[in-house]
Amino acid sequence: MTTVRRPFTIDGKPFFTLGGQSRNSSGYNRAEAETAFYALKLLHGNTLEIPVYWEQVEPEEGIYDWSSVDTLLAMARENGVRLVLLWFGSWKNGVSSYIPTWVKKDLVRFPRAQGKDGNNKLVLSPFHEASCKADATAFAALMRYLREADSDEHTVVMIQVENEVGLMPESRDHSAIAEAAFRALVPRELIDYLTEHKGSLLSEVNELWGSTGYKDAGTWTEVFGESVWTDEVFMAWHMARYINKVAEAGEAEYALPMYANAWLVQNDKQKPGDYPSGGPVSRVMDIWRAVAPAIDLLAPDIYLPDFKAVCTSYVRSGNPLMIPEARQGPEAARNAFWAIAEHDAMCFAPFGIEDIDLNHPLIESYDVLRQLMPLITKYQGTAKMAGILQQNADEEGTTIDIGEYRANVRYNGQAKGQADMSYGLIVNIGPDEYLIAGNWFQVNFSPMTPGPRHAGILQVWEGVYEGEEWVPGRCLNGDETAAHWVAKLPPNDHDRFAGSDRPRILRVTLHRHD
Repeated sequence: MTTVRRPFTIDGKPFFTLGGQSRNSSGYNRAEAETAFYALKLLHGNTLEIPVYWEQVEPEEGIYDWSSVDTLLAMARENGVRLVLLWFGSWKNGVSSYIPTWVKKDLVRFPRAQGKDGNNKLVLSPFHEASCKADATAFAALMRYLREADSDEHTVVMIQVENEVGLMPESRDHSAIAEAAFRALVPRELIDYLTEHKGSLLSEVNELWGSTGYKDAGTWTEVFGESVWTDEVFMAWHMARYINKVAEAGEAEYALPMYANAWLVQNDKQKPGDYPSGGPVSRVMDIWRAVAPAIDLLAPDIYLPDFKAVCTSYVRSGNPLMIPEARQGPEAARNAFWAIAEHDAMCFAPFGIEDIDLNHPLIESYDVLRQLMPLITKYQGTAKMAGILQQNADEEGTTIDIGEYRANVRYNGQAKGQADMSYGLIVNIGPDEYLIAGNWFQVNFSPMTPGPRHAGILQVWEGVYEGEEWVPGRCLNGDETAAHWVAKLPPNDHDRFAGSDRPRILRVTLHRHD
């Protein structure tokens, strides 16, 4: 797996995808696409995630119709935004319903995965080269068309290869060819990868391999044991191998960054097959890395309440964080700050942005993040930026060591629900100077280096960024800073002039004293 530069650089300038994903189960028309572009602009977003459907662009084998792609390129340029295109090819949400009709009808040339009783599933089997070749050929044609139509404009910044791949409800394919592969030796390529990375494997794969004594040869059950978790590793290898071939074919035509996204494990009781087995869930990221170098990163679709835990599981082993789908409820307004500031996320994109109304809190959050984008791209990957996110009402706060000070963060003590949970970010922008953004928390500082024992606040300015220029507004004091002891967001819960329920930006200057 290659390393994607963070943040993106387009035309020599840093670029971060403040995104949104369109509703996309059914093929859109221009009017529906217009709604998505309008919603994105309302959000202050800069990138729309929207699919290209294999069944639409190749209605007959070898005959392509790029009119839907042309429409998206034209509309994105008209609206001044970028695109992440989602390739709905062999798989979407664990089934194969977006394949062309000529693929759907030919079960001999394009066989389906099978259950234990031999019944065909509504999903292509990843063990057949004809299916992989047909998908790869169509994807390569798409990438070739994008190179010809967009390599100067750079409207499309990234490609998702397939969507939430895997097999359900079985834990593995039981067709004859799959059974033969399962009884065969584990590919040498995987054994060599595991051996080379033995000291740095993720715990889930390491424990599975270690349960058999780290065998360096054998069948899948001999190397990994006999369980549904071995089934998942087996399917992950073959799913990733298939998708890597598709991605390689496209990359040879036009080398845009490419990622694969995952339908996540919903709870500790679920086993492979309860979610799409073989998909890039975090527990099998090592397997995907071993066989899919053309896939630059693996991305979670986050609809689970423990947002922090999912992010943490996906940044292991240096996997860059990208969130191509997320809940679009009020929590999106908070989670965006955490992903971007705490984990240097390359993208945050709630799903179904057409449904967002004029009062959605994400509008204010994206506006603040848009203003801060030059600073975010400057400080991503450093130790000078951190996220703040309260996930439960009983959480009181946290401490963050950043620069020469410890930031003592206290969450809003009145939080009763989702609307007033604490969220934001903090950036050390210079000696004794911090930028704080978000809402519903307050911060004081403690020195961490030799010198005077205490830290006080010299000034707190509320303001905005216009381009890269800081435009100060009010110089806060008195009740709004507890007599220069804390920086508060909101500065005053009853401030009718500024409003208490929206995020804002503060610049804080500190001084040391005994």
